[in-house]
Amino acid sequence: MQSSFYTNFSSGVAAQETQLATLQQQISTGLAVQTPDQNPAAFQTATLANDQINALSNNINTQATIQTQLGSVNDVYHSVSTLFNNVQSVLEQVLNGTTNQQNLQSLGTQIQAAQQQLVGLGNTSSANGTYLFGGSRGSIPPFQTGPNQSVLYLGDGGQSQAAIAPDVSASTIANGDAFTSGLSGNGFASVAASSTNSGTGVLIAQGITNPVAAAAFQAGSSPITLSIAAGSSGLTYTASQSGSTISSGAVTDGGSIQLSGLNFQINGTAAAGDSFTISPSRPQSSFTLLQNIYNNMTSIAGTPAQAAQTRTALNDNLASLAQYQQTILTAQAQTGVTLQAIANAATSDANQQTSLQSTVQNAVGANTATAITQLDQTSTAIQAAMKAFASVQSLDLFKYL
Repeated sequence: MQSSFYTNFSSGVAAQETQLATLQQQISTGLAVQTPDQNPAAFQTATLANDQINALSNNINTQATIQTQLGSVNDVYHSVSTLFNNVQSVLEQVLNGTTNQQNLQSLGTQIQAAQQQLVGLGNTSSANGTYLFGGSRGSIPPFQTGPNQSVLYLGDGGQSQAAIAPDVSASTIANGDAFTSGLSGNGFASVAASSTNSGTGVLIAQGITNPVAAAAFQAGSSPITLSIAAGSSGLTYTASQSGSTISSGAVTDGGSIQLSGLNFQINGTAAAGDSFTISPSRPQSSFTLLQNIYNNMTSIAGTPAQAAQTRTALNDNLASLAQYQQTILTAQAQTGVTLQAIANAATSDANQQTSLQSTVQNAVGANTATAITQLDQTSTAIQAAMKAFASVQSLDLFKYL
């Protein structure tokens, strides 16, 4: 009987100690199920959910990396937009006709500084040292100054997509298109005055009257020559293209001339023998544009005829600048849309993670408060059992049983 008592007591204490160890492990790990044999179905549910949580964590890390990269790109676009707006103010100040030669030199210096600043913005690098606008060639500065203040683009148009959510991807890099792809003039036509003009007429592209015809002109390669001649009742113009006359009419100060779906205006007093060339717009880098603006501004002095030629060029520069202002705004808007899509994906992934974490907790998580209570109760029970055993063992009668 004494042997049986010892056996029963030892078994009971061993079971309680096992339970004590289990409860301590649950409290320290927060898990009630740690191995498949403890609860196969719950363990499998938690394993699948944890795999999904890990995949979502990878997505969130990718999203954060892209957000940082594109956030820097967006900041540069904002700075470039501000720079172009400042250049526009300078150009408008020059074209208002009240700037003296000394001020022109000062304003020209601002344009040179803007060009240098633009190179610096184009060569912005990310936190990891990669140049933002190099395309797939992000290890070298994409914009480098060459002879005669020319700026060369050494990047490429490379694109790289990364998954930010199921069936949703985003570009992880940018390229130099926003700095190099703007069209000259108003996007359809570019205007230049002949260097032999003797009048003070300035030809300005004013707008579009026929988008289809304007697009066809821009897509072509034949320029239009606008020739001024003396008529019986005043000056007249003849517009010819590829050797054929396409339009003719009277020339008046402030009068409009419509050619190939585009509206032009002659301001000032033209002279017989003057001519203007209207060419299809072609891509012109923003750096070349700023250099042209500087060159035109610093050569504005001269005869009234030469000043009119320069004003025609500066008005064309102003139209070209508007193309780049729109290009940058479009690029900034597209980047903003991508950033918003990434933010939405990150929020969705975070919500899914929270839901899956609840699934894991419900499947294998321990109720810490309950486990602590049970631990205290089991520990107290073991201590009480040990005391009772010691008391019983000391009884004289127990020795004879």
